[in-house]
Order: sequence, then structure tokens, then C-alpha cells
Amino acid sequence: MFRRRQAPPPPPPAPEETSLPNRPSPRSPSEALKPTAAPPPPERPERRRGGLAATISGFLTLAVIAALGVMVGVTLFNRQASEPGPLSADKVVVIPNRSGTSEIGAILAREGVIDHPNLFELAARFGGRGPLKHGEYVFKAHASVKDTIETLVNGRQVQHAITFPEGLTSEQIVARLNDNDVLFGEVAETPPEGSLLPDTYKFERGATRQQILNLMRAKQREVLNQIWQRRSPEVPVKTPAEMVTLASIVEKETGRADERPRVAGVFVNRLQKRMKLQSDPTIVYGLVGGRGTLGRGILRSEIDRPTPYNTYVIEGLPPGPIANPGRAALEAVANPSRTRDLFFVADGTGGHAFSDTLEGHQRNVTRWRQVERARQQAPQPDGGAVDKVDPNTADPNAGQPAATPGRASAYAPGSNSALALDGATVEGGTGQRPRAFDASEGTRLDPLRNRTYDLGSPKTVPALRNP
Repeated sequence: MFRRRQAPPPPPPAPEETSLPNRPSPRSPSEALKPTAAPPPPERPERRRGGLAATISGFLTLAVIAALGVMVGVTLFNRQASEPGPLSADKVVVIPNRSGTSEIGAILAREGVIDHPNLFELAARFGGRGPLKHGEYVFKAHASVKDTIETLVNGRQVQHAITFPEGLTSEQIVARLNDNDVLFGEVAETPPEGSLLPDTYKFERGATRQQILNLMRAKQREVLNQIWQRRSPEVPVKTPAEMVTLASIVEKETGRADERPRVAGVFVNRLQKRMKLQSDPTIVYGLVGGRGTLGRGILRSEIDRPTPYNTYVIEGLPPGPIANPGRAALEAVANPSRTRDLFFVADGTGGHAFSDTLEGHQRNVTRWRQVERARQQAPQPDGGAVDKVDPNTADPNAGQPAATPGRASAYAPGSNSALALDGATVEGGTGQRPRAFDASEGTRLDPLRNRTYDLGSPKTVPALRNP
């Protein structure tokens, strides 16, 4: 059998050439030598300008420009605020209470402290130095705006001072407060005698008179408590009030600091011997009270006139102080000199001569009378002292010659003795007394008048001098 030959399968079709991008097709050798142009770059998508990024970029640019402007402005502002001001010399200016910043600037410009109140106001409001304070300030010469603001912020106000000499009565202290034109307000009431501590007190404008009195009372209590704690057990005073009373007598008897302990010793010795103190200043206080001065000499009748304070009549201490003693007088009473002195009399030099016997005291009195006679014979250019009393003038109350003034505080035994005041007249005798206590305080002869030295600093207290 013959089989049919099968035809062979057709060959597979040739694969079609596919051209790859960027791949050159086969070229003939002659074509390969020809240069070909580079294909164009692919097109990129176009970006859209604006939007958030552009806004931020604009703001940053403006911020940089503004910062530069601020830096330049601050530099110029600080330079102008630091420039010397127009003041040619230091000046005190009072800034009233409740003054605003603009008002303060106007005041300073009016007073010539600054030139530009608007610059001052800007620097005060935005300088971050704190609120401006009212009060009284010293502005230095050529103070800049910054210096001026520094002065007002720190509150370094002008310090005023008022001095109260030792030995003033409370009424005299109140009068001195009322005479001060820097203090304000009224005094509610005159403090008790001896309750104030004389000293120099500093205050700022705007302080009241009552505040000064309250401070004086507080300081007196503090000082008195300290001194009372360290007093000598031999001092015959039972309470702090008695110590103040005795110190006030010592204060009025001598103005010399070196004499206070010895004068206190005389009074302590007389108290221990139950002798009358016989202090002339107590006579004056018994007559005029808080006024503290007669303005003349003590009359003979006034020496014998009974009052609760007259230590020529009463025994022991008076019922209360006769003045406001200072710290030194309180210290002198708390720790007096240990002597046997019982008498003292003026020695003509501003001090006193002391004695522990009547004979020695009489010799001192004689010397004092010689000093008096020499002074009476000396010419008086002012026509005579205003508080002298003519020794030939009769006392209308007693019909006896009046005593002339002086600083001759002299003591004798008590009234039971046969010796009279100053040891000058024996019982039944007829001698004249030496000059009595000088009550010239408050007159032009007052050595304490217008005294302005600082009692808080070391000093030599000026001696009381006779006219």
C-alpha cells in the first residue's frame, strides 16, 4: 500500500523587527560615518508659581527687613536716651502723688531735667524698668533720660532731718514739729513728758508729724528697756519711770556730757541720804509745766512756793519727768559716778564745781560769786540780758529781793538743817543767795535754740553758758 506523503509544516514566520527607542537601526557603513542630530530633551511639566511657599517666603523677607529697621531704631533710641541732659547742676524736684507718666515727663521738662518728654514717656513705658514713684528726688547734673528713669524707679528720695536736743519738753518738741514745713498733718495730742527720745530723725517728704512722734516713742521704749536691764543695783530707783524722771533732772542740770554721770551721782547720794534734791529746773517746771521756760530768773518767792515738782519743798523725786532726757542722761542715772559728792555749783566755765562737804561747797560758792561780780562789771553791748531780773526789784509776791538768773545750781542739806539754800545763809542770818537757775530757754540766750548738730554722731556737747 502506498501511503500519502504528508507535506512538511510551513516554516515559522520570521519575527518582525522591533525598533527600540534610542537604539539606531543597522546602517550601512557609509551611513554610520554621517553625523546625526541629538534628540531633543524631554519636556518637563511646568511648575505653578505662588501658593503657600511664596507667601511664607514673602513674610520672611518682610520680617528680616522689619527686624533690621527695629534694630536701627532701638540703637538710635538708646543713644538718644543715654545722651547727657540739659541740667547744669544738681536739682531737687518734687513729683506729686498720683502723677502719671506723661505728667511726670511734663514736670521734668518744665524743671529743665529733660529736653524731650515724649522720649521720656516712651522709655518709661517700654523700658521694662518698673513703675515710676512719686516723691522728692535729686537729679544729677546732665542726667540722661535713662538716669532720670532710674532715679524715679529706685525711689531714692531726698532724706530730710529734724533734730530734737536733749532736755526739751514734749510741748517744745511738738512746737518744733509744727515749725517744720516739710512734714504734714496735725499732732493728735501732746505725748506724756519723758516718753520721747531726743535724737536726729530722718524722713522723706510726705511723712507726718504724728509718724515722727510715734517713732520717737518707740525708740524711747527700746532704749529705756536696754538701759534698765543693765542698771546698777545701787541706784535707788524702783521703776523705769523713776529712772526717766531722775534722768530728766540730770539732763536739765548740765549740758556737758562728761558731767552727767557725776551730777547723777550727786542726786543718787542725796536720795540715799533722804536729802531733798533741791533742783532749780524742777521749780521752773512746777511753775510753767510743758512750756519749760520762764524767760527770766527764778524769784525768791518761787523757790519757796509749793508745787508737786518743786524739789526744794517735796522730798524725793517729783511725780514725773520735767523734760525728755537723752540716751546719755539715762545711761548716767543707770550707772552714775561713785563719789561722795552732795553739792555742786557753777564754776564760771560752763561746768560745775563739786563737793562732798558743806565747807568745800561754800568755797565753791564764793568763787562763783567772784565770777558773777566780774561779769556784772563787764560792759554789755546789747544793753543787758533779756531775762535778767534787777536784784533791787522787789518781788511783789513776797516782798523780798528777787534772785538774778544764772547757772548756779547748788545744794545744801534738807530743810531740817540749820543751813539754808546754797550754804550761804545760816539760820537767823541775812545773806543774799547766789544767782539762781537760768531759765532762759526759748529766748535768744537759750544755748539749745536752733541747735542743728547731729545727735546720732560722735560729738562734744557744747557747754551751757551764762549770759
